[in-house]
Amino acid sequence: MARVGKLKISSTGQFQINCECSAPSTCEEVGVLEEIGKLTPEEFEKHSREKEGGPRKWKSNIWVTIKGKKVPLWKSGLMRYYKHASNEGKLGSSSRRRGTFHRDEFLLCSKCKKERRFRLRTKQECKAFHYASMNKKWKCSDHPYDKIKCGDEEERASRKSCRGCPRTSTCKGCTCCVCLGCLRCRYLDCNCRTCVDFMQNAQP
Repeated sequence: MARVGKLKISSTGQFQINCECSAPSTCEEVGVLEEIGKLTPEEFEKHSREKEGGPRKWKSNIWVTIKGKKVPLWKSGLMRYYKHASNEGKLGSSSRRRGTFHRDEFLLCSKCKKERRFRLRTKQECKAFHYASMNKKWKCSDHPYDKIKCGDEEERASRKSCRGCPRTSTCKGCTCCVCLGCLRCRYLDCNCRTCVDFMQNAQP
């Protein structure tokens, strides 16, 4: 579904988009907009997609109108004003992105030897992956959220490269998407060495 919005570029290089949905009563971003006022380009691009998944190329998927012609953002000439550092701080302001970001992880099925994706957007999803990763006999049917069977196709290598990093879809690992330990992925009630070490050494 195509979404319409107004792009605002600040003097610091921050890009903000005000969503102007034709049906605001059904817009899932209304509550978020009331809180933060604007969306980042990456958030707006995600908001416009009907389905999850696929490469998140907001520079190509967001189009702007210049002199009556629609062109993708990366061709508009506006990207020369974009500064990553200014937009990086905005990622934490959304209610969906508070705290440390965790990119998707994969777990190998002990039965069919296929890798299955775990999305780590919430504390519950992180905890489910944490305990699944400690289970040496974990199999596809044990996936807590997706109904997967061993006979189902494994994700293509090109799809696996997209792991949800807010900086770039094909990120190999950066400060935005690699977490070395936080209260979302380490647990006081878990007795594994990773969690115990974190709880003993974490700052109060």
